[in-house]
Parts: sequence; C-alpha cells; structure tokens
Amino acid sequence: MAAALIFASIPEPSSAFSENVQHWAREFPKTDFTKRTVDLAGIRADGAKRDTIMPIHKPKFERVDKVQGLGDLEPVLSFSLHFEARAYPLRVLLWHEIVNDTIAEQPIVVTYCPLCNSGVVFERRVSGKTVVFGNTGRLRHFDMVMYDRDTESWWQQFTGEAIIGTLSGKRLKALPSRVESFARFRERHPSGRVLVPNDPTARPYGTTPYVRMDTSKGEGLGLYRLPKGVKPFDRVVVVGKEAWTLKSLKRKGEIDRKNLTIWWEPGQNSIHDTKWIHFGRDVGNVIARRYNASLDKWVDTVYDITFAFAFKAFVPGGTLHRK
Repeated sequence: MAAALIFASIPEPSSAFSENVQHWAREFPKTDFTKRTVDLAGIRADGAKRDTIMPIHKPKFERVDKVQGLGDLEPVLSFSLHFEARAYPLRVLLWHEIVNDTIAEQPIVVTYCPLCNSGVVFERRVSGKTVVFGNTGRLRHFDMVMYDRDTESWWQQFTGEAIIGTLSGKRLKALPSRVESFARFRERHPSGRVLVPNDPTARPYGTTPYVRMDTSKGEGLGLYRLPKGVKPFDRVVVVGKEAWTLKSLKRKGEIDRKNLTIWWEPGQNSIHDTKWIHFGRDVGNVIARRYNASLDKWVDTVYDITFAFAFKAFVPGGTLHRK
C-alpha cells in the first residue's frame, strides 16, 4: 500500500474524537478518561480496535544458527542483558508491534510502530510492578498507543509515557537496543536467540504493506513543520532531544560528541521499500554509544531511528541536525 493511501485513510482528529469517550469506555472499562496529559481530540482511529493488531504474549525463539528464511540483511531489533541476547525481526514486529517478554529475569516490552519507524525496548515495570501491554488500535501523531492490562491506562509508544488513565504521567524506562541486520546480530551473538512466529501462516511474514513509503513525499504530514531539505519520511537518529538525519550521518560516517559517538555502516534492508523485505534497498546500520566513566568503556545508549515527522511531533523543542 502506498504511503499516501495509508495516511490519507486515517481520519483527522476531529473525526476520531466524534467516536466519543462513551464508546471508548465500553471497550476499555477500566480506563479513567478524566485523567490525561494530552488532548483526546488528538487520538486518531483507522478502524482498528483493542488488540486488532495482536501483541505477542508468549514469544517463541529459535537459536540463531537454526533460523531459516530470514535474510542476512533484514532488520532485527536486538536486545542483550547479562550474556543473553535476543533478536526481534521487524518482519514479525510490523505485524504485531508489541512483544511482552522476559530476559535474564528482566520483564521487557519490545515495541515497534511501522508508521513512524520507531522501535524501542522498555522495562516492563511500573512503580515496581510488572505489567502486560496491549494495543489500543488508536494512534497519536501516527504513533501506536498502547495500554496496560492492569489499569488500562493508555501509553505512547514513542515516548513510553502514560497519556490517559490513572497512570497518566508515568514513564517507562527505555533500555539500550539496536536495529541491525540479522547478519550483524548473528556475528555479535553466535549463541543468541531469534523471535519466530508462533504460527508462521498467521501473517504474510517477510512482506510489508508499506511499499515505497519511505521514499514518498509524505502527503498528509505537512502540519509537522520540518527544516528546509528534510522530508517527513527521512530517517533520523534520535538520542534524547537531538536528532541527526541519516543522510548526514551516512555522508560523514561518524558523529563524535563529548561523550557520545554515532556511526553508520552499510548492510540493512528497509522494510518500507519493496513488498519482499529482503529486496529492500540498503538503509544501513546505526550504532550509538556513550562513554561510561565508572566502567571506563563505551557502552550502547538508548536511541531510535525514526521518521523526521515523528521526532518533530514528540520532541517539538528538540534539535534536528541536517549537516
């Protein structure tokens, strides 16, 4: 599906708001809609309902050397902790968007929103309590809005913030992860494990509905005012309140700051290009690391490779570097 059709098919906020809180409350009876940090009129609906996009609650993994059918350059969202490493292929995540998992006794939620290309791993604890996340089926700034099963508060995927419900204002802790090619993950973690579909026939895994999206002009996204020369679907590398266009990073190869280094290397397929992901054009791999003085070494830091419009929407006071 062309990007223009995807974004044009989503009603404007006023249309989504007419769905009214009474209707939402029947679907989410525990949600306290009187408590919120955002305007309800900014919540969009595209026809999806609660868990229409089904999260994965009991993830299944294969050893990295046993995985079949996953292209070497296909992207995975990888996470490691205490010598355990797991890869979550985007070919799976784009159809499920949320994976509730536990690694090395650490509850995590792996999230990916294909409409804004945001992939973040969060600690799955709120005020010391482990929670389970689902998908509301709603969007805000075209980004997935999640919910927790306990209070049914609504959470913004991009920021990890509870925006509606009794937990409004709470934030999930983002954990360092990488979006990298399967081959790079396999090289770094030869004993790692890879998420595989519980039912390989449930979705057309390996294909994407977002054909040519990241090379489109971004119709319908004009309200996100970007610097001259930056398009809505340009990839940007976000670290905190700063972002660098992937184009500039690719041109430089590396960005060095006081205690931050970001570099680009070729060899990763885009999932927003061709129908079959393993044929997607090369958008490269990004690594972001900070110097940890107490450990006296460089370690991975939290970063996100998202579309420029999403950075503008969720970090409005942030700095977007073009050069």
